Amino acid sequence: MLIPRPVRSATRPGRFVLDRHTTLTSDPPFAEVAAWLRAELSPITGGELPPGPGGITLTTAELPPEAYRLRVTFDGVLVEAADPAGAFYGVQTLRQLLPAQAYRKAATGESLALPCAEIEDEPRFAWRGCLLDVARHFLPKADLLRFIDLMAAHKLNVLHLHLTDDQGWRLEIRRYPRLTEVGAWRRESQTGWDGPMDGVPHGGYYTQDDVREIVAYAARRHITVVPEIDLPGHTQAAIAAHPELGNLDTPLEVGTTWGVGPNVLNAEEHTIEFFQNVLDEVVELFPSPHISIGGDECRKDQWRESPAAQRRIAELGLRDEAELQSWIIGRFADHLAAHGRRPVGWDEILEGRGAPGNAVITSWRDDIGTVIAARSGHDVVPCPNTSVYLDYRQAPGDQEPAPFGTVLTLDDVHAFEPIPPELAGDEAARHVLGAQCCLWTELIDSPRRLDYMAFPRLAAFAETVWSPQEKDPADLRRRLDVHLERLAASGVEYRPETGPRPWQQRPGVPGRPEEDGAWQIKIAEWTRPLREAH
Repeated sequence: MLIPRPVRSATRPGRFVLDRHTTLTSDPPFAEVAAWLRAELSPITGGELPPGPGGITLTTAELPPEAYRLRVTFDGVLVEAADPAGAFYGVQTLRQLLPAQAYRKAATGESLALPCAEIEDEPRFAWRGCLLDVARHFLPKADLLRFIDLMAAHKLNVLHLHLTDDQGWRLEIRRYPRLTEVGAWRRESQTGWDGPMDGVPHGGYYTQDDVREIVAYAARRHITVVPEIDLPGHTQAAIAAHPELGNLDTPLEVGTTWGVGPNVLNAEEHTIEFFQNVLDEVVELFPSPHISIGGDECRKDQWRESPAAQRRIAELGLRDEAELQSWIIGRFADHLAAHGRRPVGWDEILEGRGAPGNAVITSWRDDIGTVIAARSGHDVVPCPNTSVYLDYRQAPGDQEPAPFGTVLTLDDVHAFEPIPPELAGDEAARHVLGAQCCLWTELIDSPRRLDYMAFPRLAAFAETVWSPQEKDPADLRRRLDVHLERLAASGVEYRPETGPRPWQQRPGVPGRPEEDGAWQIKIAEWTRPLREAH
């Protein structure tokens, strides 16, 4: 009853009992993993799990990266791995073999029985990610750390943290304090996608000390935090704080409505330098080898109407505004490369003059970006909105709190295949690093709603990126029956498949449901520039 499904597993007769006398021993490379497991189990068993013979043993073995072997016998538990990540995933599976109360972290002093079993496991993909948008609705640090724990429990290893957008700037930049003094706060928010304003101020940001804590907390759970500073569009909050970054003479406020706004950065050298300075602080805070600079949904109307932007295009010998965006992205990519980092950008950066050669593409508009990126020699992380946008509604009609987007059920997410059919058997498929699901938060305004939208679909996604390619939806649901007990014990307010919902649709909070035909037309419109460029 494990999620994600391991490569090979078999149960054996008998059980091993964890109690206050159980020991926990590890080889030196796994000392931190052992400390994590001790902290999880000690409150339940009432014992300190000291080192000693028998009990639980974490030991090194020759295995692939992130792989593990787990054997439970009458005499004890053995977890073998080649690296700390593999050992960590082994003990996550060990937790799933325990009863659901092992997730409550309550000091009960009770014994816990583990069924005897043999498990061999390793991930299918190296990049197993989830994008979390904290720009539209800020998620307090404690709730973000809790979400990291839930990612770790599902063997996900990349948190793509979307920190800036039109509606908020969530990262302290010490050189430019107005980015958070002004940009982190908006006076109100739109209710739903097309609804009225709520009249309630919203804001918040992470200090640099917060970020260091978040990054370290994630690293101990073998999760890399990839920050996103979205450029050159989705920048209204930054322009509100620093009007000299924009294209207009009139001041702007931090965005209060949703959708793709018209306000983008200008192409002046002082603006490039400003964000190079921002990225200098970003790379100091985030040790990730990848830094996302966005590049998506950049409307070019202001550049077309701006004499300064048109002069810049002429000075640089560019053909049009699409090439101007490519030039801007290239400047920031070069700056990150000088720091030894690889830029990440949405599939729009394949348009214009094409993406920088070292860029990783996060492909969100169906499969076309994945195919073009891989065949162009770019590493790519598929995250198509048609399959893995977990902010989209989970049922038709008005059954959801905010019925936005096309319907993506648990089975739809589980059926997602990161390698598109066009790349099956193609050498270019090696560029598909993995995949990530996305949780955009225009309509996710609280940790409770985040739970509801993410789970149990995030569990199905985790299986897609970890487990062997073969899918069995019926088997997933059988295992999910047990897994939901674990989620409930962890305090997760997941969406039940049947029965009453935790809340009803609030009056005046409309979503924007799309019929399948209209959705396919919209996807075709979104991807036309990409198809024309390639």
